[in-house]
Amino acid sequence: MLEITKSTQPSPGALPDELSYLVTAFLPSNTPGDRSKAYLTLSAFCQGVRSSSKPGKELDTNTEALARAFGPPIVNLLADTDENGLSASVSFLTAIFQVDWHSASAIFQQYGVLEAIMDSVDLEPSIELARGVAQLLSQAYGHKPCRAAVSSQTIQWLNFASRKSSDTNTRVGATTALIKLSKGTALDNAEATEGLGGAGRAMEAGEQKDEDLATALREIVVSGDDPASTSDAVEGLAYLSVDPGIKEVLSRDTEFLKRLSTLIPSHKAKYVPGTAESPNTLVFGILLIVSNLAAYRPRLTEEQTQIEKLRQMAKASNTNAEPPSFSALDDDEHVKARVRRLLNAGLLGIFASAIRTDTSGVRLLSAKGLLSIVEDKDNRGKVLQSGGAKVLMHIIKHGVSNSTGKSSISTSTSLDPVYLTATQALAKLAITASPVQVFGPNEGAMYDAIGPFSLMLQGYSSTLLQRFESMMALTNLSSQSPDMASRIAKLEGLMNKVELLLLEDHTLVRRAAMELVCNLIAGSDDVFEKYGGGDNLNTTKSKLQVLFALSDVEDLPTRLAATGAVATLTSASSACSSLVALQSERHRVFPILAQLIDPSAARHDDSDEEDGADYETHPGLIHRAIVSTRNIFLSVSDKVVRKRLSKEAEEAGLLSAIMNFVKAEVGRGDGAVLQPAVEVLKVMMDKS
Repeated sequence: MLEITKSTQPSPGALPDELSYLVTAFLPSNTPGDRSKAYLTLSAFCQGVRSSSKPGKELDTNTEALARAFGPPIVNLLADTDENGLSASVSFLTAIFQVDWHSASAIFQQYGVLEAIMDSVDLEPSIELARGVAQLLSQAYGHKPCRAAVSSQTIQWLNFASRKSSDTNTRVGATTALIKLSKGTALDNAEATEGLGGAGRAMEAGEQKDEDLATALREIVVSGDDPASTSDAVEGLAYLSVDPGIKEVLSRDTEFLKRLSTLIPSHKAKYVPGTAESPNTLVFGILLIVSNLAAYRPRLTEEQTQIEKLRQMAKASNTNAEPPSFSALDDDEHVKARVRRLLNAGLLGIFASAIRTDTSGVRLLSAKGLLSIVEDKDNRGKVLQSGGAKVLMHIIKHGVSNSTGKSSISTSTSLDPVYLTATQALAKLAITASPVQVFGPNEGAMYDAIGPFSLMLQGYSSTLLQRFESMMALTNLSSQSPDMASRIAKLEGLMNKVELLLLEDHTLVRRAAMELVCNLIAGSDDVFEKYGGGDNLNTTKSKLQVLFALSDVEDLPTRLAATGAVATLTSASSACSSLVALQSERHRVFPILAQLIDPSAARHDDSDEEDGADYETHPGLIHRAIVSTRNIFLSVSDKVVRKRLSKEAEEAGLLSAIMNFVKAEVGRGDGAVLQPAVEVLKVMMDKS
């Protein structure tokens, strides 16, 4: 076996001898170490054939080359009457499926191969041969091309083996093959389904109910007598767990869920990727079950909703088309209940254990499962306690390092869309908890999260919800410290994107953008300078005009953020000068300030009658408006200009609004608000 491992490139002269060793290397009677070496050799050989092809060469050409190399010895052994030879051919073809399924499928579909395989178990096969055939069919029927090669004889044998075989591994393999046939065929396109002909009808006639199959596999998982059969049973349940009814049954089975939580190894296991010796198959299956149980029904965007309506309209004219049906078991309330059962059974810990296998499939399923779990705010604290944030950061860093070759994020990094799931889950955690709770006391972890959130905000493949949640998370992070706010503000392209979203029609998105800008103005000197202290008066005026426009919208949180930004900026005389110029040009600054203090005292132009008609007042709005007004008037040293501004303030209702506030609050008001109100009244009413 060691000699085989040394030679991995295709060599026409040595190929027959090497294949003669490989064909018998995967027999169950061989030691696990020998089988692992054989998998390595087989994998290296297949990679060598595919990598040796010229650039642009089609996949089919390489597949045909491998099928020509592997096919003859398999076919020859299948024609043998010796059971040892039959077992060797079956185990060898099963191994090829695990290493290079394209070439294995080509061999499986060859004329007479499936018939020969089924003939080998037609009478009284040994336990080893029956087990091998069941595992081979389970591997094969996981792939669409092989599902076309099915016969009534195959279905009958699988049904018999899944129910009456004395060997657990055979029952599990046959059951999993039936499940893959049933679920896979349902997903295949109409052309492939029609190609099944009588075989497809035979499958339907002999098919067992999914509930019965799930019950049989569940018992094998709970008993846990044999690791191999447990892994196969988990794989079968992973296929079945897409069905809403099966989801409900499994989620209510506390014994089964607790058993799942103990199956993932707590240490980083060593294995040969893509082989039967790998624990990754078990880990992947468990994560897929959990992910399916926790999955919410996909939320369609407005565009997707319109497309779906058009599709349904097109189908309505077809009397044979069945209307779409959505199970009530997949509504949000049922999903939330299933997730709570998963958490109560202790399944949160599997993510930290599973991520040690560090494969792409495990990472993505972990991210998907955690995103579904943190959808419910009540679960987020438990996810943080179980180390969920660290798991998500590990997944995100891996995605970034794959795309850049480094573990850090640069401004030019493009995050793979599949890693947006992990970033969105982390953002949800960062929205509802303090940065220290999510990332720990070390600010380095917080800095590492800024880049992914920015990439999700600016990514072309990001949804509007993902952009909204990234801004919310960045807002929370920016409140941690001025240094954090400065780092966020310096990310390339971020401020431009946020400023565009200030004009978004969606209220919540616009609010999130405004709150982030407010925090960055307060924490970042660069953003403060950009909005209120710049030398370019026109640029400053345009940005302040946007802030004042958002101070006059119906959404109260947006107004609070916008007026907070304005009040902060008016501490700079340059910002006040821009506001004076803006008032002189458009005459909208003082009416908006008056409305914020007292909507009933505000007087708008006829063109703006619809603005602020029934707006509610708020102590925060009053405070911000009075401070902004005081700062504007105190920044003006020219008495002529100040007198003109006082007149405009009176005409806009700002003077009366402040006077009414002072009269109502004297003796019981907050000094922090009353004092600046009195100060600005003295300036406004000074006739000198």
